[in-house]
Amino acid sequence: MSINRNNIVKWWKMIKGESILHVNQDLGNLFIPGKIYGYFNNFIEKVDKEPKLLKSMNLPLSITEKGEAIQFPVAIFQYGLGSYDLYLKTKKTVYFEKFIQTVQWALANQEIGGGWPNFYYIYPDNPYGAMCQGEGASLLIRMYIETKDVQYLEAAISAINFMLLPVEQGGTSIYRNDILILLEYTHREPVLNGWIFAIFGLHDILCVHDSKKYRLAFDKTINSLKKYLERFDTGYWSYYDLDQKIASPFYHNLHIAQLEALYLITNQSIFLKYRDRFNVYKNNKIGKNYAFVKKIIQKIIE
Repeated sequence: MSINRNNIVKWWKMIKGESILHVNQDLGNLFIPGKIYGYFNNFIEKVDKEPKLLKSMNLPLSITEKGEAIQFPVAIFQYGLGSYDLYLKTKKTVYFEKFIQTVQWALANQEIGGGWPNFYYIYPDNPYGAMCQGEGASLLIRMYIETKDVQYLEAAISAINFMLLPVEQGGTSIYRNDILILLEYTHREPVLNGWIFAIFGLHDILCVHDSKKYRLAFDKTINSLKKYLERFDTGYWSYYDLDQKIASPFYHNLHIAQLEALYLITNQSIFLKYRDRFNVYKNNKIGKNYAFVKKIIQKIIE
């Protein structure tokens, strides 16, 4: 990532807490383990911080490093999931209408094979990602729960099937003996938050379509993540990915919330262990400041 005006503005907004991309994403306050209801993480602020969007027929736009405004699938899916949570919370139709709009966008932009080219604008040779597939599936499944219309279930199944294809076959997964890694970027090292968001999509499909294939994949990737978690631990902070990029404060907090959600849906104590460990790091000023400085240096030299 180069240093340019657009990136500087993005980083400054993130530091000031004004970035739509980096709003609070703690544990979803309507999340119910084992049930399709509120989402695992809280995306409500993604909707609340853009009130003008609710009154329009527009969907959120993301600004690229070149300053171009694009429709970024993950941003749209997260906006839709946040809208759905607000609908569940308030029962206001304006939120449900926005949720429907994002679902229809997901259907219209899903490729025949089930994928959404999430990174087409920056990595045209590697446009797909498991995080995008998982979040898209979670969005569609919630519409299926609301309507019982099988087109949404079929689209969600298609998204997860694409996600589980090996990278060598154009998908977003790495298979190594008993290991299954879900890749946010198919040409880069595993990203912790992206892997977990993809797992959430796999969990949701199991809630409505409990097949042996998805159960085996879920168990396999959960066991794989358990084996890899220590590699995301710096000893004073968390890594964003296995390329040893330090997590920003936003991503470190996101890791904590995601690990809690993983514990709640699996009852695996290792996720609670790392949630608590990362919480300790968060409250240690020396480690937190060191991680922040190191993150800035990494951004500069990228």
